Amino acid sequence: MKIRNALPADADPVSRLVLSAIGDIAYKLTGERTEDAALDRLEEYYRTPGNRFSAECHALLTADDGEIAGTILCYSGAEADKLYEPISKWLRDIGADASQDRETEENEYYIDALAVFPAYQGRGYAKALIRHAEAEAIRRGLGKIGLNVDVEKEDALALYAKLGFEEDKRIQINGHAFRHMSKTLPAPSGQGADL
Repeated sequence: MKIRNALPADADPVSRLVLSAIGDIAYKLTGERTEDAALDRLEEYYRTPGNRFSAECHALLTADDGEIAGTILCYSGAEADKLYEPISKWLRDIGADASQDRETEENEYYIDALAVFPAYQGRGYAKALIRHAEAEAIRRGLGKIGLNVDVEKEDALALYAKLGFEEDKRIQINGHAFRHMSKTLPAPSGQGADL
């Protein structure tokens, strides 16, 4: 298992993983109606810097024997509005609904999407990616990490709870109920507890 930065050549597998993670939300955020068209738009977002799906937000990819096994898409909640704007602009340009549900809190490092290909599931990759995201949040000086999980995804909820995440509220994303879960992180070495 190896965690590495995302590369331009990773657009296709990463976009497939993101689509599997966010489901029908991808159709809303791409303005597309078919899976192939949504994947094409997600790939374009991935290749375009400065939006919530761009490669720099996918700083965490795990590879096994050189193959991409999974991805985690993260960014600071304080940067969310700036990262959402290019998506809104695209949607306005094509005449689609440009609204986006606010998914993250300002003071957290947000896990927007986490997915592992089925062939690699059950091997601890998701847990490793989350641990890596936690380390990145601490490195950035953020004392909290958050995510949303569909209220019907009990297996995902159990994993996040096992890793120390706690539900702090319910929100709606694209008309679906989600649990917003967060976790307080330790202060970086040499710093006090107040972040």
